[in-house]
Amino acid sequence: MAFLKFLFIAFLVLYILRLIFRLVFPMVLKNMFSKVQQQAENQARQRNSRPDGAISIDYMPPQPKGGRTDKLGDFVDYEEVK
Repeated sequence: MAFLKFLFIAFLVLYILRLIFRLVFPMVLKNMFSKVQQQAENQARQRNSRPDGAISIDYMPPQPKGGRTDKLGDFVDYEEVK
């Protein structure tokens, strides 16, 4: 008897989850796709808002530090002898 009760409850839970999944999953996907579409539209608007020929720099590499060569010591020029 307990086995039949378990099967009935399991079948009922799976059926309810299936119904919920069919109702909720499409709404979640629709919401997700609309957010992605809005972000793409915003990026397109930002790119089109610049006038033609305008230059924008997105990344500036870090500048090397101008070290002082006085601390490195003496440098001697040499000639290669063949």
